Amino acid sequence: MDLEKVIKKRETSNNFEKDTSLKEVEKKIKEDIISALETVYDPEIPVSIWSLGLVYDIDIDVEKNVKITMTLTTPNCPEAEAIPERVADAASKCKLVKDVKVEIVWEPSWNQEMMSEAAKLELGLM
Repeated sequence: MDLEKVIKKRETSNNFEKDTSLKEVEKKIKEDIISALETVYDPEIPVSIWSLGLVYDIDIDVEKNVKITMTLTTPNCPEAEAIPERVADAASKCKLVKDVKVEIVWEPSWNQEMMSEAAKLELGLM
């Protein structure tokens, strides 16, 4: 095997290790964020926003900036300003997270089918 092939193989292997470790770090950050979001409640419903299915996506970039895409149970939610602030606050306390942005979207609109089974049980919907 010539030196170029050895170097190429080593570079490919190192990139794989970097990609793998980045994915593992991202996975850990996402798990921590989910745990944090399980402590944020809609004040009108005694269930976390995570269990309600209000969080649609958690995106983490290479610099560990986080974008959380979520909705609310209704566009007329009286807590429309407070809930995203609490979400950002909870996520920003997670280790390694640098910055958190929360985006509220209305499509797809939230419905009870998005709730976890545990949330449905707690609310007597099953």
